[in-house]
Amino acid sequence: MFKYFYSKDLLKRKILDIRVVKSAIISRLDIIKTNPLICESDKLKDPTHKDFRAFVVFSYRVTYQMKFETKELRILRVRHTSREPLGY
Repeated sequence: MFKYFYSKDLLKRKILDIRVVKSAIISRLDIIKTNPLICESDKLKDPTHKDFRAFVVFSYRVTYQMKFETKELRILRVRHTSREPLGY
């Protein structure tokens, strides 16, 4: 069995990268809260529905659903773009 040893610098860099990606997604969601129609409709949704939208930040695809009657913005999926898309 292999054990992985990370140097402290590498571990700090990974944590920093995670924080950068997370803050970029959250700042993009803050913009979307003001205007939920700003992003394009989700191309991977079958059948195409206008309530489902998606955007990409740092190779992460975030899919969200708009609920106008309850004024909700639901984050459905955060997925790396290198992964095979799943149906939903």
